[in-house]
Amino acid sequence: MPLALLALAIGAFGIGTTEFVIMGLLPEVAGEYGVTIPTAGLLVTGYALGVVLGAPLMTALGTRIPRKRMLMLLMGLFVAGNVLSALAPSFGVMLTGRVVASLAHGAFFGIGSVVAAGLVAPEKKAGAIAMMFTGLTVANVVGVPLGTFIGQNAGWRATFLVVAGLGVLGLAGIAGLVPEQPRPEGVRLRHELAALRNTQVLLAMAMTVLGFGGVFAAITYITPMMTETAGFADSSVTWLLVLFGIGMVGGNLLGGRFADRRLMPLLYVTLGALAVVLALFTFTAHHKIAAAVTIVLIGALGFATVPPLQKRVLDQASAAPTLASAVNIGAFNLGNALSAWLGGIVIAAGFGYTAPNWVGAALAGSALVLAVVSGTLERRTPPVTERSGGDLVTLEKV
Repeated sequence: MPLALLALAIGAFGIGTTEFVIMGLLPEVAGEYGVTIPTAGLLVTGYALGVVLGAPLMTALGTRIPRKRMLMLLMGLFVAGNVLSALAPSFGVMLTGRVVASLAHGAFFGIGSVVAAGLVAPEKKAGAIAMMFTGLTVANVVGVPLGTFIGQNAGWRATFLVVAGLGVLGLAGIAGLVPEQPRPEGVRLRHELAALRNTQVLLAMAMTVLGFGGVFAAITYITPMMTETAGFADSSVTWLLVLFGIGMVGGNLLGGRFADRRLMPLLYVTLGALAVVLALFTFTAHHKIAAAVTIVLIGALGFATVPPLQKRVLDQASAAPTLASAVNIGAFNLGNALSAWLGGIVIAAGFGYTAPNWVGAALAGSALVLAVVSGTLERRTPPVTERSGGDLVTLEKV
């Protein structure tokens, strides 16, 4: 794999760390600004919404900018947002910093996926995408626990300064290691928007929302589920999340390896298995060892869908993939927000802390249905290839 992928992975590591580390620092942030924990939780919600909105917005703004330069600008925006968060004199400014940093998230992974895929041979594209996303998964194993430790011992502001430093390192790596990849001639914003009308692209995005949403339906409420149902101590939640992160790393690498060989069969297996494991979590959550094993499996199966779904979008929007790739990253965060909301509804209705697992199983099962529909449509309607402006353009047969 080219060294350029390491630079992209470092940027992904920083972004993954800043996205999730705030969850472990909410009490410290709330205490300093004199706000309640639910109010401090807006730092999580605001970031997620910023990713959803920023992915298409920033990608559209960068349609006339070479991809390498756009990645550097996005990392600069990420650094600025984290520095603003670290120095924020008020909660409102802190929230603004979080939103500024989040605007870079979706576009970085979207454009980065296109760049990573372009660095390798066609049969290795999913593996290259997985290598970049390894930075995000490793952030959950190393970055988040380390950032939480720094924040609890040196102050939460120090954590965001360290993350900003990671952003500077990622920016330097991109500048020095990522080759120039000018945009294909003749591709404009209207071509990028046209790709979003492709039925297969929309189906892949819907699978992203529902499939990864299934994961977060359970993981969002992992703390009360493990402490109240499984009987773990509060201090054990950190290492349980590390186990989840380890599963994510393994699943991401396996997904990247096999997606280049049999993409759709891989989605059938992982989404089906994810639905089953999430349903079983309702029962294994009552036993410590079984619960820990299930958490690893959820992380592995959930993230095994990421490289194939991202590659699926790139393949189906091959003539103008950048915007579609970025919007698909926003779809992950949309799924997270949707599933967390649905999980909260069933808990509030009195069904208990394990009830979100059934929600997650239903979401993953729905994603499997869409995958079968997508595969069936593809077999029945093979793509038609035409030439436009010197480039091969894959059209959807009606």
